[in-house]
Amino acid sequence: MTIRILAFGFLLLIALRVEAGDQLVSPEIITIPAGPFIMGSKPNEREAAYQLDEAAYGHKRTREWKWYEGETQKQPTLPAFQITRTLITNRQYQSFITLTGYPAPDVSRKTWAEYGLIHPYQRTRRHAWKADAYPKSRAAHPVVLISHDDARAYADWLSAVTPWRWRLPTEEEWEKAARGTDGRQFPWGNGYDPSRLNSHDKGPFDTLPVNTFADGNSPFGLVDAAGQVFEWTSTPAGSATSTKARRYIVKGGSWDDSGCGICRPAARHSRPANLKHILIGFRLVRVNLP
Repeated sequence: MTIRILAFGFLLLIALRVEAGDQLVSPEIITIPAGPFIMGSKPNEREAAYQLDEAAYGHKRTREWKWYEGETQKQPTLPAFQITRTLITNRQYQSFITLTGYPAPDVSRKTWAEYGLIHPYQRTRRHAWKADAYPKSRAAHPVVLISHDDARAYADWLSAVTPWRWRLPTEEEWEKAARGTDGRQFPWGNGYDPSRLNSHDKGPFDTLPVNTFADGNSPFGLVDAAGQVFEWTSTPAGSATSTKARRYIVKGGSWDDSGCGICRPAARHSRPANLKHILIGFRLVRVNLP
């Protein structure tokens, strides 16, 4: 009982601070209508994705590792839902950090080395926050170096200070918002066009401000549904029960991908829940409470 009272008091204090004039940058949302959609891919679509990768990289690793074989095509039906039009940005996340004192996005050299990733630690420094403030000139960039729990904490906080409940999207919700209902291979259609997204093919090998590629939007108007950064979903991968072993599906591809088979909305990937990566951000679903 004492813990619940303290938690309620903490959230009430945050709400009062927002009402008192602290800046709250609320995300813009779009509505995805109810109904069925085509999810996943057909064998010929997976083959086309492998060929894109092979042409870009000059090797067959994604084919050998069977990256796209879990994309069984199906046609789920979802109720209407609302989702943030863009990824959560540094500026939007700043409100959360400022008002709660939650740890700002960063990762230590030791932790980064333990991840075993190909990106050098120095590359994380351009994305890391300093003195609880986002990097200068990156206000409109998607926030990264965010674990799954960090993303959920932001959603819980936003739920406490707005009239709505917020959460991470399920894989199904994310994919419908990203590709529409007709099963297209990319948000804009069936052909890969590197000028419509932030990938390594034509991008700066870095994040960019959200909404840079208006020609790459999904049929519903979702921004950066391909490339830019992978996005956490609420869909678990596997059946791990320990906190350390938890994994969740990420979607969308990123700025360091070429090809770009992995940037298709049908592509699915999993990452450890505690991973704070420069290639992973998030967006949220808004639940309108009665």
